[in-house]
Amino acid sequence: MGSAIRVCCLAGLLSWVFLPVAVTASDDTAWELAVTGRDQAPLARISLQGSGQWCLIWNHSVQGFPVIDCFTVSNEQLMLQSTQTPDFAAGLGHISGRGTLESDSQHGYRIVDMDVPIPDNTLRLRVGSESVNHRISTGSRTVSLSHLAANESVEIRLTPAGDKGMKLQ
Repeated sequence: MGSAIRVCCLAGLLSWVFLPVAVTASDDTAWELAVTGRDQAPLARISLQGSGQWCLIWNHSVQGFPVIDCFTVSNEQLMLQSTQTPDFAAGLGHISGRGTLESDSQHGYRIVDMDVPIPDNTLRLRVGSESVNHRISTGSRTVSLSHLAANESVEIRLTPAGDKGMKLQ
């Protein structure tokens, strides 16, 4: 749970579109996210296209504005790449030495080039209520985690696509 809190605290607002992220693919592996809930019950499998980029989006529980963290796959490692927010409300901010802080075109803040590896390629998250609406967006698809598992803990795990040997555990 501690890593989920740290990732959530690094979150930010996306300027309503995906930010371009330069990605160097190490191989042609296709990736997907395996989302599991209570008792490791499978909730969703989400295919990642091309670079493996995806974003976790939610509405800040106090201020209500959208918050987003964008991830990518680099050398088979899930990486936190960028985050954006309109202001540094409760729990949000920049840690010196972790990425580059920039101003965005919406009068907010963006932290880019973070390159923070996610341990075990697994993001643990306590999903918020429907009003918080935690969701995963791949650009072509959005899956609401709050609709699937509001107020519950989930794991979002990076796996090779089509890996039938990969158990959701």
